[in-house]
Amino acid sequence: MSDFNLSAFSDAIADIAATAAPAAASFATHHHRTATAFHWRDGYFVTAEEAVEAGEEIELTLASGETVKAELVGRDPSTGVALLKPAGAATAPALARADAVRPGSLAIAIGNSEGAALAVFGTIGEVGPAWRSMRGGTIDRRINLAVNTSGRFEGGPVLDAKGELIGMLLFGPRRRALVMPYETIERAVATLREKGHVARGYLGAGLHPVRDRDAYGAMVMSLDDNGPAKAAGLSLGDIIVAWNGETVHGPRDLIRRLGPDSAGAPVTLGVVRGGEQRDVALTIGEKPLS
Repeated sequence: MSDFNLSAFSDAIADIAATAAPAAASFATHHHRTATAFHWRDGYFVTAEEAVEAGEEIELTLASGETVKAELVGRDPSTGVALLKPAGAATAPALARADAVRPGSLAIAIGNSEGAALAVFGTIGEVGPAWRSMRGGTIDRRINLAVNTSGRFEGGPVLDAKGELIGMLLFGPRRRALVMPYETIERAVATLREKGHVARGYLGAGLHPVRDRDAYGAMVMSLDDNGPAKAAGLSLGDIIVAWNGETVHGPRDLIRRLGPDSAGAPVTLGVVRGGEQRDVALTIGEKPLS
């Protein structure tokens, strides 16, 4: 421990933050607060989908202090990624991709607040396998942060000890800081650049949780006249209890299954109607753009 130079360590963290700062920008959200965006590549910036609203005017404040209007190219609620394109040739460096991280690895979150650079460091608290978000997105790795940070960092880059990009900072349940891995961002950005949105599966049914002795699942409370559920013969009061033979634990479980990869897929739903179970075959639709 005697060889550890705290001053040198502090300078190293500050240097990493200073090198990455030009990639970050900020904007005022519809919640009347500040969030961060950062340059991905080719003049496109990414940020947290939760921080932007369709149809609103977005103004990015770059690290230089310059302010530019930005177009919302598209958003993907299933991964929490939004893609912005500043007007004109807003130049900023692109961040190199990090290698795999482990629990305990150093993590540096970068933010921007009206042109002022922000930085905070902590560690990677958890690294896990791929998982599915509450809105059905496939996330390549589970990465939770042991970092105490504020909402101004939301949508900003998270770096490793080399200053390379691990992913984007988002907030999960109870404002737990987590990282959307760069592999997931890359996949979302490619689709948003091409289509402006990421397709989501659509059942066309309003659902309510059911937990009793006779059935456990999601009860159909409403039906879209033009949706797949009604076309397949589902009725009000039906209780969806299985998806391709796998138990459905409620509406949230069902929504997780309605991710981008489900649109157009044939599915057999196990349904309880009048105390009797039956199978209903349908093809999952694509959620209409709102």
